[in-house]
Amino acid sequence: MKHSTTHPTRRGRGPAHRIGRSLALVLPVVLVLSGTLAVTRVDWSGDSSSVLTASDTSVAGIQTRARAPQDVLRDRLLTELREKDPGVALTHLQQAVNGRPSLAAHCTSIARTLGRAAVRLYGASRAQSYARPVCDTSFASGVLATHH
Repeated sequence: MKHSTTHPTRRGRGPAHRIGRSLALVLPVVLVLSGTLAVTRVDWSGDSSSVLTASDTSVAGIQTRARAPQDVLRDRLLTELREKDPGVALTHLQQAVNGRPSLAAHCTSIARTLGRAAVRLYGASRAQSYARPVCDTSFASGVLATHH
């Protein structure tokens, strides 16, 4: 008895194949979305009285919005400039740019802002005494622009 090695061929793919392909495309999307929604509903802080979801846009009636890293850095450095001196703020600006190179594009404007603030707080000649080559001497140009 001789066995045939050829299998009967189907002319088209059946409905099971189509359903399988559809599930293979849709199922990962459904799983990701349901997992994301589940994670946003979990109270990660341990405080059961405040549960925030991803759709919440305000906290205590105040609109929240993510601040850009350069804006956070600028505000922090302006506070340091007021509380300590411009030298400390410039040192921390240089350290921030060295530690996070993406901030280099904003270094000039931040240093110029620090220079203007230093003139308002310390006067032009004292502010100029803190100048150093941070961000291509932008601090000094901020001092100069405010002095004139």
